[in-house]
Formats: sequence, C-alpha cells, structure tokens
Amino acid sequence: MFKTMKECTDFIFTLKAVDHKRAPLVLMREVLTLFDNPQDKFRAIHLAGSNGKGSTVNALREILQHAGYKVGAFTSPHLEQVNERMTINGTPIADEDFLLYMNKVAEQIHLHYKGEFPSFFEVVTLIMFKYFADQAVDIALIETGLGGRLDATNVITPELSIITTISLEHTAFLGDTLAKVAFEKAGIIKDGVPVIVGVKNDEALTVIQQIAEERHALCLVIGKDFSVANITQGTNLQHFHYKKANNEMTDVPLKMAGSHQVDNASLAITAIFTLREKQVLNISNESIRYALANAQWAGRFEQLVGNIVLDGAHNSEGTAALIQTLKEVYPNQNYHFIYAALSDKDHASSIALMDQIAASISFTQIDLPNAMPAGKLAELSSNREKTFRRDWKEIVRKVLHQRDEKDIVIITGSLYFIAEVRQWLQEGER
Repeated sequence: MFKTMKECTDFIFTLKAVDHKRAPLVLMREVLTLFDNPQDKFRAIHLAGSNGKGSTVNALREILQHAGYKVGAFTSPHLEQVNERMTINGTPIADEDFLLYMNKVAEQIHLHYKGEFPSFFEVVTLIMFKYFADQAVDIALIETGLGGRLDATNVITPELSIITTISLEHTAFLGDTLAKVAFEKAGIIKDGVPVIVGVKNDEALTVIQQIAEERHALCLVIGKDFSVANITQGTNLQHFHYKKANNEMTDVPLKMAGSHQVDNASLAITAIFTLREKQVLNISNESIRYALANAQWAGRFEQLVGNIVLDGAHNSEGTAALIQTLKEVYPNQNYHFIYAALSDKDHASSIALMDQIAASISFTQIDLPNAMPAGKLAELSSNREKTFRRDWKEIVRKVLHQRDEKDIVIITGSLYFIAEVRQWLQEGER
C-alpha cells in the first residue's frame, strides 16, 4: 500500500519493460478485464506519430473543452510531475486519486502476478483508463507511448485515430526504415475506424494507406483529402486557410508558432469535422477558431522572457520544424543552441541542421541511463563555436550570461531535458 506520492513515484520510476518478458498487451488486457474493462466505457481519439502528438492533443482538448465537453487527455512525457500525464479539462489527476488507483493496480498485480509489475508506462496507462472511466469523461485523447502496434494504449477501439508524422526514432524497437516505423505506428488503425494522417513521406504513407485499406478504414491524408494554405505569421498569432471537401475555414487564428503547428491544427480540425459528420460531436466553427487562437503547449516553441525558446525537438523532423519556426519568428537574430538528447535518436541529422544556422551550439546531458554523453554529441558537430559540458546547469548559466539583445537562446532536444530546464528557470535558479 503506497501512502505518499514520493513513495509511489520512487517505485514506479524503477519499473522497466525489459524486466518482464511477457507477450505484448497480454497483461494489459488481463488486468483491464479484472477492472471490468474501463477502456470501453468512454469515447476516445487515439494518436500515434513521431512528432506533433502533444500539440494535436492540445488543440483538440481546447476545442472540445470550449464546446462544453469533459475531456480526458493522456500524454507523455510529463514536464514536472507524473500527474500531468492524465488530465481532465486540463487539470492533472490529484495525488490522492493517483494513489488510490495505483494501489488498486498494485493489489491486482500482487494477487494475480506474484508482485511482478509491468513497465512504468503500462502501470500509468492502467491508472489512466480506470480514472477516466470512473470520472465519466465525454471523450479521451490518448497518445501512444512508443510506436503503436504493441503500445500499452492499443487496447481501445476509438472513434477515430490520428497519425501525425513519421521519422526515424527508437530504431531498436520500431525498425531502421521509415516503412518499418510507419508499420508500427499504423498498428493503431482499427477495422472500420477512420484514420487522419499528417504524414508526407511517400515511403511511410504507402504503408499507412495499405494498412487502412486492409482494415476498411477511411484514410484522410493531409495535402490530399484536406489542406492548408495562405499561412501568415504575425507577432502573436498566425493565420491560415483550411479546406476539406465542402468544409472551408478562412483566416483561422493559431497561437502556436510555426508552419508545422498549422499541420497539427489541421489534423485537429479534420478530426472535429469527421466526428461532426458521424454525429458524435456537435461543435461550431466558432469554437474551433476561439480554441486555436488560445491553445498553448509547454515545451513546444515556448517563448520565455529574456529571448529564451524551449522546444522539445527530439529528432531531425522536429529540429527542421524548429529551425523553420525560428526563421519565421526571429529572422534577424543570432541563434545559440543548447542541446541534450537520449541515445536512441538520429543526432547526426539534427545537429547538422542546427550547425547550418547556429552562432554557437552547446552540448550537455541529463541524468538518465540512456542519455547521450555530451562529448559524443559534440563530436557530431562541425560548428566552429561548439562546446560541451556534462553539467547542464553550468552550461545554461554560461550561455544566458553571455547573450545580448540580438541573441536567441534555444534550449532543445529531449523533452526530459526541456522539463528539467523549464522547472529550473521557473524557480529562478539561473
């Protein structure tokens, strides 16, 4: 019996998937059956993809909340507390509720599995399903944790699925080609359930479309079945035109910066239109406009006082989007990057992209077993003004101290890194 959040989180953070060699999803389904299948008691939208899941969830959450729906959202990773991973109308699960459901899960694991716990992600997914069902959410927005086909969340039959983008990531688990990664992500597509796709790479898209056809799932693809145009970036908002068949919205306002966020917003709009056509939801275009004009997402091109940008660009696709957004929002500034990442990413491509525009680039690392050493990251850079240090606080202090009004400091890489730096900056430690 866990009595405090510290005791609980200290334990669950030790749980690793590699410690338990069970067939994928078997334990998830068994424990959910013991809980009377809470995952079947609410409507859901299921999201997979290499980048853009969080921003798309955030846009959908804002739209649905503004229209009066009770919205659950399951996202990862968390920035400061594990509670952030499961929210209802933007409010994280309370400590007492998290402990309540964790103890329910623990009871079943001890009773039926001799205390051999599954992974951290499986445990929090079980907590989330039970919590959302008991709270009777109108709809839940559920992100996959890793891949899709074998992901712990892939036990639901949603109202629709969304696949945002595909890039090389977690190659040891998902495969070393875009086609293999796409196959894993497309595992969330269910028989007869529409899927909305933001993928533009032909190799990956072909795989997704083939799986959708096999499963008789309506497949709506960006640039083919719906589109965006006339993107203009202003000081506080950008605007764009959206079109899907006979549905058209002009001058849609969007608070999130960057053309990639327009793509994410278009996925959210398409999801709302599709569910509206199925008569699952009743949401006006005005609600869509208001929500997108106000939606923000921490750690995604998050602009802080003092010319600091935080962005969890954790792979080359994300880095390319970050750089494009920097050029749009800060076209005449000097870019100083601080980068830390995990070891399972395509660092060489991301660093090469940053090298092209960086006035300086500093490499560091976070205290995680799978963190990429700062020195090895620095070896991949050809920038003349590169440096590296293990201590990220030291390197952040140094870069911030040396900047002037023409400089933008971009702190990027792993979202785990972004989370630590964000909390540290908010506490005024610099």
